[in-house]
Amino acid sequence: MAKITASVYTSHVPAIGAAIDLGKTQEPYWQPVFKGYDYSKQWMKDNTPDVIFLVYNDHATAFSLEMIPTFAIGCAESFAPADEGWGPRPVPVVQGHPELAAHIAQSVIQQDFDLTIVNKMDVDHGLTVPLSLMCGQPQAWPCPVIPFAVNVVQYPVPSGRRCFELGKAIRRAVESFDQPLKVQIWGTGGMSHQLQGPRAGLINKEFDNAFLDQLIADPEGLASKPHIDYVREAGSEGIELVMWLIARGAMKDIADPASHVRVKHRFYHVPASNTAVGHLILENT
Repeated sequence: MAKITASVYTSHVPAIGAAIDLGKTQEPYWQPVFKGYDYSKQWMKDNTPDVIFLVYNDHATAFSLEMIPTFAIGCAESFAPADEGWGPRPVPVVQGHPELAAHIAQSVIQQDFDLTIVNKMDVDHGLTVPLSLMCGQPQAWPCPVIPFAVNVVQYPVPSGRRCFELGKAIRRAVESFDQPLKVQIWGTGGMSHQLQGPRAGLINKEFDNAFLDQLIADPEGLASKPHIDYVREAGSEGIELVMWLIARGAMKDIADPASHVRVKHRFYHVPASNTAVGHLILENT
């Protein structure tokens, strides 16, 4: 059967993608950011999965204010990099895994989560920047990727508890797939940042690091954090962090005393553009 071997958590700051694409990664401003992913790139080479299930949010490219699904799973054969106003990023086309994606959709919907099935869409920086951070600039991404878009743009957005429970449902779906695939689940977005209004530029290091601590040690408790806490403490765009709870919920069941996760890497840096960058790699033991 398939199994989830690890989870990866990372910010998906668009300026990071621009820095990579324009060859600025060794500039003094950007060097500390990319140094934090040196370990991750090697880990990825040593632990390349068969499939990545990548949780991210679309930034008005595949979806608009005319139609925004709460949860959308990409079931296509491939997904092209989106043009976000300055041309598509010069990165490989994302190859999907339609068979596993369809199985997850079937299983998760039967577990009473409503998913939108997407058979054609482009993917923006929310998905391609994490791949670049973890994989560098290859001619092709190292494995198929299943895009899973979450609405954290237009209120109402899903609760942390809903996201955490969805992660558990995804884990059950993966484990019921009848091929011996190694699957990683990635949660992206955040950390603290606000892009508009009087608090534009807000970064809260204390909140961010407490979030990382609790994501590792007490995800059940973290899942109960109300939306207003994210907005108040982490800025209007800090709500993206609920997507990390999907990835955390998909790890081994923490209710089982014999199950725990191993922290392989943790990194935090400010600023990158006007955003705090957080990153974590957890492996199932």
